[in-house]
Amino acid sequence: MKSHWENIYSSKQPNELSWTQKIPQISLDLIKSLNLSKSSSIIDVGGGQSMLVDFLIDLGYTNISVLDLSKNAISKTKRRLGENAKKVNWIETDILDFKSSIKFDLCHDRALFHFLTKKNDVKKYINKISLFASKLVVGTFSIEGPKRCSGLEIRQYNQNSMKETFERGGFKSISFSKSDHLTPSNRIQKFIFGVFENSN
Repeated sequence: MKSHWENIYSSKQPNELSWTQKIPQISLDLIKSLNLSKSSSIIDVGGGQSMLVDFLIDLGYTNISVLDLSKNAISKTKRRLGENAKKVNWIETDILDFKSSIKFDLCHDRALFHFLTKKNDVKKYINKISLFASKLVVGTFSIEGPKRCSGLEIRQYNQNSMKETFERGGFKSISFSKSDHLTPSNRIQKFIFGVFENSN
């Protein structure tokens, strides 16, 4: 899996990647809705080349981590940020292997969850998140969205299946939102976002 993503990020520019957003508006809106302090610890899981980290820095958040499997993705994002890259904690690993010594106030994921197609991996992911995150904002392909992404099979969700999946893992549902993402090639991808609180 790592080689797949290293190849994607080494061979393609952001405008060639379907998930690219110039402004990750729904993620920003949901994060703001949680009224976190600017010193709250936030981790963006599967952050890749997402612009979310840029906006979080601009908004004044001071305790940001970005986790991604791809060294190429992290390197490119660091170059884009320039001096601001020093303000971020960079973590190159698979989320399923991640072990955190600290507790994050918020975990954000708009890019990774729908690639977990095996029940055991979904369960392991949620168990991992429950160990280190107090709140979770996750965006994933809805049942009206794509069935594949970046050459890989994905798993689709609706509000009920998201609610059931995360509540089974000890998270309390706060809200759900639907979102239409316009890709750089002007196609619509339908997402659903869930906001959860860790009740473990």
